[in-house]
Amino acid sequence: MILTVTPNPSLDRTYEIPALERGAVLRATADRVDPGGKGVNVSRAVAAAGHRTAAVLPLGGPEGALLARLLEELGIEAAGVPVAGSTRVNISVAEPDGTLTKLNAGGPELSDAEAEAVLEAVRTRVDGADWIACCGSLPRGLAPEWYAELVARAHRAGARIALDTSGPSLTAALRERPDVVKPNAEELAQAVGRPLATVGEAVKAAEELRELGARAVLASLGADGQLLVDDTGAYFGTASVAAVRSNVGAGDASLAGFLTAGGAGPAALASAVAHGAAAVQLPGSAMPTPADLDPSAVVTTADIPLDRVLKEPA
Repeated sequence: MILTVTPNPSLDRTYEIPALERGAVLRATADRVDPGGKGVNVSRAVAAAGHRTAAVLPLGGPEGALLARLLEELGIEAAGVPVAGSTRVNISVAEPDGTLTKLNAGGPELSDAEAEAVLEAVRTRVDGADWIACCGSLPRGLAPEWYAELVARAHRAGARIALDTSGPSLTAALRERPDVVKPNAEELAQAVGRPLATVGEAVKAAEELRELGARAVLASLGADGQLLVDDTGAYFGTASVAAVRSNVGAGDASLAGFLTAGGAGPAALASAVAHGAAAVQLPGSAMPTPADLDPSAVVTTADIPLDRVLKEPA
């Protein structure tokens, strides 16, 4: 069972349009609304794969009520913590060539009591969880050390922690030795304070995060693939993708694939790559089901192309 924690969840509305034209009235060719937030997306992908999952998250206003209902319809236990502010709504505009324009709201400001209530909701659900996935940005009102406190409490309860966040929140949490952290290329560059131009530089940056406390690093390098660096070494995975439709939630799908495959080693990396590749070929923030996966398109190796230049260097 995968327990997820999303301190700043959202409703994600996606509109598909022929082309984005500033100042024009545009008609969508398709639209959808999904429960959102990085941890929520991990839960959605875990549920789509047929595994048990529960989502701890603050919920407020009619938007929060709709988010809880959408989660329950997907078979996800919504362990909602009532808050005074309204759950945010994010907008994504997708074009046929894969270009995605996102408008993300700030979300509600949590009080000290509400922040503590979220931590308490995690504590009451630790037993029986194979992994706790803590994901996304922190809402207003939460200090960068909030994730560090969550990791410390979870470890005291004997749980394994996967952390997907960035900036000061990631840096502060590293001292509590999360079991795996999952940055993308930009977040990895930010964490080590320098741009990353090659796969080799990304490997070195991942090793530095391990020196700072991360027990393993699962890094998404966009179209270039994914890295796993842990106690046993470094591994690289890629997958062929026919066409990118939307990359919203692809990294979250990758983390779900990694955790449901055991959360360690090359086999889990291959599952992460397969889930990420499937997700980018789906509309909006739709999560892949087992039928969407193509394991034959995935290649993992310990022979990493260190000199390969990243297509989108951070």
